[in-house]
Amino acid sequence: MTVGQGPLIVQSDKTVLLEVAHPQGDEARAALAPFAELERAPEHIHTYRITPLALWNARAAGFDAEQAVDVLERYSRFPVPQSLLIDVAETMSRYGRVSIQAHPAHGLVLAAEEPAILTEISLHKKIAAMLGQRIDDSTVVVFPSERGRLKQELIKVNWPAEDRAGYVDGESHPIALAGDWSVRDYQQQATESFFEGGSGVVVLPCGAGKTIVGAAAMAQAQTTTLILVTNTVAGRQWRDELLRRTTLTPEEIGEYSGERKEIRPVTIATYQVVTRKTKGEYRALELFDSRDWGLIIYDEVHLLPAPVFRLTSDLQSRRRLGLTATLVREDARESDVFSLIGPKRYDAPWKELEARGFIATAECTEVRVTMTNEERLVYATADTRDRYRIAACSSSKTRVVRKLLDSHQGLPCLIIGAFIEQLEELATALDVPLIDGKTSTKKREQAFAAFRAGEISVLVVSKVANFSIDLPEAAVAIQVSGTFGSRQEEAQRLGRLLRPKQSENEAHFYTVVTRDSIDAEYAAHRQRFLAEQGYAYRIIDGIDV
Repeated sequence: MTVGQGPLIVQSDKTVLLEVAHPQGDEARAALAPFAELERAPEHIHTYRITPLALWNARAAGFDAEQAVDVLERYSRFPVPQSLLIDVAETMSRYGRVSIQAHPAHGLVLAAEEPAILTEISLHKKIAAMLGQRIDDSTVVVFPSERGRLKQELIKVNWPAEDRAGYVDGESHPIALAGDWSVRDYQQQATESFFEGGSGVVVLPCGAGKTIVGAAAMAQAQTTTLILVTNTVAGRQWRDELLRRTTLTPEEIGEYSGERKEIRPVTIATYQVVTRKTKGEYRALELFDSRDWGLIIYDEVHLLPAPVFRLTSDLQSRRRLGLTATLVREDARESDVFSLIGPKRYDAPWKELEARGFIATAECTEVRVTMTNEERLVYATADTRDRYRIAACSSSKTRVVRKLLDSHQGLPCLIIGAFIEQLEELATALDVPLIDGKTSTKKREQAFAAFRAGEISVLVVSKVANFSIDLPEAAVAIQVSGTFGSRQEEAQRLGRLLRPKQSENEAHFYTVVTRDSIDAEYAAHRQRFLAEQGYAYRIIDGIDV
């Protein structure tokens, strides 16, 4: 393409502007996504930033600097600053020049392509404490217990290490895929990419079969497997799916949760139990040490609690597979995922899978309402945290929710929110069941089963339904409040609708937002990740519903 026609404006501060309506806008967005992060996504111009972590993730996935430079030059409207192109090439080249390797005589070693790099690294006090004797100019012994923490520290000093030390096989256990179904091509590609890299993260939209990738990885590894999940309901869905898709029997799958403490060849544990302390120590240590695990699967890896990161740093000799719909973490610990779980090995664009019919098409609509005069007065004198609650819980939203339910009468609908009082009021006003953190696992499972069977068409759900809940027939979601500006939450909530439908493969995602308030600001922030995936929000007034 000649200069002057492209949809991108590439700037020397590593920001890239994308003209959304350009004929090649979608094509350029897809080409840019592997190595740039979306920062802002208003209507016409989206702003991306090229970050070191994005470049290193791209490099680990086999995307080289030449490809990145080609994308920038091919789609740029103006000449790309030479300094930026040099910086992209040099940043990507840093990944892999330092590696952790197995050594026949010294066990674990850190190797650098150039002696100067090793000298530079060794001058950092935290890193020096993790290293043993210098073997030669380019190699130094690493204390095996420091393998994970060393990778964390190396990425902080801009020398991301490629871990080539390999993995223990773990205790072998026969697992095979079974049943009258086949692994989709992208699921197979994701599994192969993971095994080729050894450890890392697979990014797939909700409904695209992340559990299938986990099952396929288990069948390839043929080893005992520990699966970490967000909650007990999600764990039991994993168990049911494994029983349906593999040769595993109920006796081979254990549940390690608040209700049961079973350790079997395949054990499914909740993050809550893993992070629980007893007398100042993590009880989960007994779980991690109980078997010679060959594979550890982290479901919803973007939610990994900090204590699990610490435990994971000691598990670097085990294969680790992270599964998620988005690598965005609101706590900015993406580099810890990169270091301790592994780089992104596979990422499937949502719209590409939608076009192939593997996930439902989705129409995203923002419905704007106005606070009452009384609410506006209270809002004006409140502090920031209370302001969000007041705006998000505006009584004006109830009428809109009723109207939206009427317009989609008969379709399975989820009403999702973050504030329990608001959800209780909606459940009472609409006379529908509410599922929140206080609802027992048994009652949750019963309500979800009734929803799947069509016995209940509307459910009000809190954050407990954000993650890993399989409600494939849900066709409408009405979001009345969220966790501030959480992009990952927005992606997960839309994800509740994306599982393919038996009838019309179309979903409707509504976000009810109070205008002229912090609620609207947070909503705009939450929509960023979905904008990167190609979803556009239509905005309508609540009066027009």
